[in-house]
Amino acid sequence: MTDDLAAGELLEIAAALLPGHFLADARVSGGNLHHVVLVPGTAAVRVSRRPSSAREMPRRMEVLREVAGAGLPFDVPEPLTPVTWFGERAAVAVSWVEGAELPEGQGDPGEIGKLLRAVREVGVTPRLSGLLHAPRAAKWAEALLEEVVPELPERWRDRCRRRLEAARDLEPVPDVLVHGDLCASNVHWSADGRLIGVLDWDQAHLFDPANDAALMAWHGWDNVKAAVDPETYRGARIYDASIGVGHLVGVLDGRPLTNIDVFVRSIVAWLDETSNDEIP
Repeated sequence: MTDDLAAGELLEIAAALLPGHFLADARVSGGNLHHVVLVPGTAAVRVSRRPSSAREMPRRMEVLREVAGAGLPFDVPEPLTPVTWFGERAAVAVSWVEGAELPEGQGDPGEIGKLLRAVREVGVTPRLSGLLHAPRAAKWAEALLEEVVPELPERWRDRCRRRLEAARDLEPVPDVLVHGDLCASNVHWSADGRLIGVLDWDQAHLFDPANDAALMAWHGWDNVKAAVDPETYRGARIYDASIGVGHLVGVLDGRPLTNIDVFVRSIVAWLDETSNDEIP
């Protein structure tokens, strides 16, 4: 199965999941794991791109149900339909969340802090714990040090080894819920800058909340610094400085290290771009 699917086929899947709904305004988008049919005001229909994301969709929807029921002070998409199979693809409709992403570098530290506190304070029930990966038990740093660092160009190996070891050796904090993908498009705001909702919990896991703080750096490191305590900020900078927190969560959320060549190329591009950055 390839990850390509024509817009017409995606709209047919959306129509099958949302019978009787008006789809004339629907538009097709997509991420790394799923195609998405956006039906404004109604739903987002997610369609798996690969066999791995199809297999994982039922578990991820159970995570979403648990998180949506946790009483967070912002909207979380909830499954509206069962996970349904269309040949080899899995699809599901989730509820619509209003708002839009902010431009890079913008964001109220008070709202950023509210988001990060709310996520880390979610009570991790036995059921939620059983659904989520806990990377401390899986020796996440060793996997990167043994499988990824040796594949980097020689000019980057020592730096990445030192910085991964620094991240690994941070003073441990209790594992909490980590969203794992707080990029720009997954955090929705009102026109006047209030936090409305958080989408796409596919990469949620149990780990150090400093990783979510690092992911919020889209809104500017100065805004993150003003939103969190000094130790969380320090941890965020150290995690990010290793190989980029966006790459790091690709291991922390439990996905196996596959396509290492592609992973390494992406890390090298990030390293080249941030070569002059230092840990504050």
